[in-house]
Amino acid sequence: MFDFYISLFSFLILSIFVLLGVAFFTLFERKILGYIQIRKGPNSVSFLGILQPFSDAIKLFMKENISPNMSNYFPYYFSPIFNLFLSLVIWLVVPYFTNIFIYKLGLVFFLCCASLNVYSIMISGWSSNSNYSMLGGLRSIAQTISYEVSLFLILLSFFVLISGYCLIDLYYIQYYIWNFILFFPICLCLFSSLLADTNRTPFDFAEGESELVSGFNVEYSSGGFILIFLSEYSMILFMSMLCTILFFGCDLFTLFFFIKMIFVSFIFIWVRGTLPRFRYDKLMYLTWKCYLPFSLNCLVFFVCFKIFIISIIIYWINFS
Repeated sequence: MFDFYISLFSFLILSIFVLLGVAFFTLFERKILGYIQIRKGPNSVSFLGILQPFSDAIKLFMKENISPNMSNYFPYYFSPIFNLFLSLVIWLVVPYFTNIFIYKLGLVFFLCCASLNVYSIMISGWSSNSNYSMLGGLRSIAQTISYEVSLFLILLSFFVLISGYCLIDLYYIQYYIWNFILFFPICLCLFSSLLADTNRTPFDFAEGESELVSGFNVEYSSGGFILIFLSEYSMILFMSMLCTILFFGCDLFTLFFFIKMIFVSFIFIWVRGTLPRFRYDKLMYLTWKCYLPFSLNCLVFFVCFKIFIISIIIYWINFS
C-alpha cells in the first residue's frame, strides 16, 4: 500500500505542475503572439504580466455556468472532465528515471489515450444539442481519425527501430546522434500530424471561429470551458515533449531537455501566429494522399532496415 500511496502522491504532484505549466504556457503564447503582431501583449497584472494566467482563471471561474435547456445533462458536464482526465493521465508515459512510473508499453498506452481523446470532443459537440457544436464535433472526429493514422504509423516505425514500446529506449538510441538529423522529413510529417491531432492552427477546424462561432465548445462557459481549455493546452505540452523525446534526444534528467521542449512549444505558437487556416478539403487531401503513403513507406523502410541489420549480425556471429 505504501508504494500505491507514493505513486498516487507523485501523480498528484505531476498533475499540479502540468496545470501550472499550462497556466504559464498561455502567458508565453500571448506574449509571443503579441510580438508577432507588433503589440505589447499582457503586461499590466503584476510584473510584466506574470500573474495574468491566475487573473484569467479567477475571471473565468466567477462567470455564470450556463447549461442549455435542450442539452443532454450528464454527457454535457462529464465530457470536459473526462477530457482533462485523459490529458493528465497521458503524462504517466514520461520515462522517469526514479522508476516511480515506467511503462514497458508506454507508447501503446499513449496511442490508447490519444484515441480516446476524440470521444470527449465528439460527446461535447453532440450533447450540447447545437448545430455549431455538432458540426465542430463531426469535423474533429474526421480530422483526428485521419491524422492519427499517419501519426500511429510513424510511431510504429520507431517501435520497429527500438524493438520495444518503452520511451526510455529512445534515450539510448539517440546517445550519439539525434533522430532529427537522421530522419528530418519524418520529423516534419510528425509535427504536422501533431498540429492536426491537437486542433491547432492551421488545422483548427473543430473551433473554426469564422464559420462555427467557437466550434464544439460554443455552449460551454465558466468551469466547463476552463476544463476544455486546460486539456487542450496540456495535450500541446505533452505533444511537444513527445516530439522532443522522439527526435531531440530523451535526456530527460537535464535542463537542456526542457529548453528543447519549450522551443518545440514555441514552434506551435509560431505556426499559429504566421499561417492562415487551411481549407478543409486540402486538409483531408494532405493526410490521405501525402502523409499516409509517406508514413507507410517509412514503416516498410524501417522494417527492411531492421531485417538487414539483424541478418548482418547473425552472419557475423556465424562467421566468427
